[in-house]
Amino acid sequence: MSYKKKTLPVLNIFGILCCLVYAIILFTEKDGVRAWVTEHNAEDLVQTMKATKPWIEKTREFGGLLILIFVLGLNLLKAPRINQGDPLS
Repeated sequence: MSYKKKTLPVLNIFGILCCLVYAIILFTEKDGVRAWVTEHNAEDLVQTMKATKPWIEKTREFGGLLILIFVLGLNLLKAPRINQGDPLS
């Protein structure tokens, strides 16, 4: 779509919503982000690239989702609106 200089904000919004739902799930799981902060005193996540504990991988995924939500939001705000009459743009 970028090659054709067209944008579909609906896809960005859908991506943000999907990532947000999954981020909330990872945050509230028993061995997720909240467990990392409260039970493990926010210990280092990047000691090794091998995730030996489940909360390490889930916290890393949560961080990646936050980055993706930020990028999709930025794309939604800054993408040019070529087809103003198109209901999907």
